[in-house]
Amino acid sequence: MEKEEIREPYKVVLDGGQGELVEKKSRFIATVRPVETEEEAAAFIEEMKKKYWDARHNCSAFVIGRKAELTRCSDDGEPSGTAGRPMLEVLLGEQLRNVAVVVTRYFGGTLLGTGGLVRAYSGAVKEGLLASSIKTMRYGTRLLIDTDYNGAGKIQYILGQKDIQPADISYTDRVQMQGLLPRETVEGLKKEITEATNARAVLTELESLYFVDKK
Repeated sequence: MEKEEIREPYKVVLDGGQGELVEKKSRFIATVRPVETEEEAAAFIEEMKKKYWDARHNCSAFVIGRKAELTRCSDDGEPSGTAGRPMLEVLLGEQLRNVAVVVTRYFGGTLLGTGGLVRAYSGAVKEGLLASSIKTMRYGTRLLIDTDYNGAGKIQYILGQKDIQPADISYTDRVQMQGLLPRETVEGLKKEITEATNARAVLTELESLYFVDKK
């Protein structure tokens, strides 16, 4: 039997935010936005450059794809490696995917040096992320549970104990409901439900997919 690919969780930005950092009178404004494609990221970066047209720099970084298949960053005139790369490293370090960030700098008159720039741009991105809504995506399975009325209460209790919200519940001569749960917990849940209902419940795996972890 072929070994199932391990699909690691990752994080996404549901709603972007904006954070700001001031270092020696230079303002660093970080704007974070979810993006699905390179084109979306490029359009967002261009939008920020137009919005902050009077700023000294609009540095950027983005990560596209569940496995970070595409990454790009730009120093936008800052010394090489002092802005875009540190910004990108923050995104990757946080396991964020499908996200773009632009850090706008209004120069305050004092040079920060290489280390100071790296700290300022990294710190600004972190402030932007703190102002954003971030959720974890987990790989899971949508499970169809078919049971008689005697087993329905027991199953709903088991699901509730595991913080699984049953969905699409239908009542006919039997009860059907669906549950979305992390892949690694499927076999354990199946066993627990089977034992609780004396094997009268029928469990069918409908699909495997990534879903937003509500926790």
